[in-house]
Amino acid sequence: MRHITSREHPLFKKLFKLQHSARQRHDEGMTLLDGIHLLQSCLASGKTPVLLIVSESGSQHPEISQLLIHIDKDPQKTDCLMLSDTLFNQISPVKTPVGILALIDIPQHTLPADTYQNSFSILLEGIQDPGNLGSMLRSAAAAGVEGVFLSSDCADAWSPKTLRAGMGAHFSLKIHENVDLIQVARQFAGNVVATTLHDASNLFHTDLRGAVVFVFGNEGGGISEELLETVHQRVMIPMPGCTESLNVATAAAICLFEKVRQDTCAGDSHENSMGSR
Repeated sequence: MRHITSREHPLFKKLFKLQHSARQRHDEGMTLLDGIHLLQSCLASGKTPVLLIVSESGSQHPEISQLLIHIDKDPQKTDCLMLSDTLFNQISPVKTPVGILALIDIPQHTLPADTYQNSFSILLEGIQDPGNLGSMLRSAAAAGVEGVFLSSDCADAWSPKTLRAGMGAHFSLKIHENVDLIQVARQFAGNVVATTLHDASNLFHTDLRGAVVFVFGNEGGGISEELLETVHQRVMIPMPGCTESLNVATAAAICLFEKVRQDTCAGDSHENSMGSR
């Protein structure tokens, strides 16, 4: 295991920039995962980190020790780097780090010609808050979404805050950034459904079975008129209380799991009808 003791070391400078700069992450095609859970999610997806960075105190952590032993047995053998706690804290995005970071290549998914025409996908336009974005990715992964398409003005999907909010969801999704959402919506063969507050049908009365792509817009401005023109259905979540609107991540979770509910009920009905023959 290599040791670095100076802030002036080129590798430390690179890691520092990756943690703090979206442009650096984009240019390098790399990002840093902080903590045991994100690293475990990465490993469970079959992805091998480029480098593990461990603090001196973190190396004494039982779970980290076990992870290091497990990774050391891997034929591909990930390099490990030891930093003093002081240096480690300068590149960790949290106030009380557990003591392990992983440098990974950001997964690149080729935009398919059919753009997931028979799938369950989401289009995200102008989502600004990394916490919202991460929460939406987490809900999408839990609901069985396949493709996630982000406009160029969305928050960085692979930033530390988004990764923490996603809780490992990134590694079970095909995430496409800087996408022309209007083109994707026009190419989608299934039902394109947008959440709006006006001139919309009740979400719970809308047929969401089969191939669906949901469109969710900016926290303040919603979905652009240009993108709205491409959708097939506009839906709203009924709110009998006094609140005018829901947080976009909350709205997304409700929509995604209403589709899951409908698909599950449809499947149960089909099984029951087959069983009664």
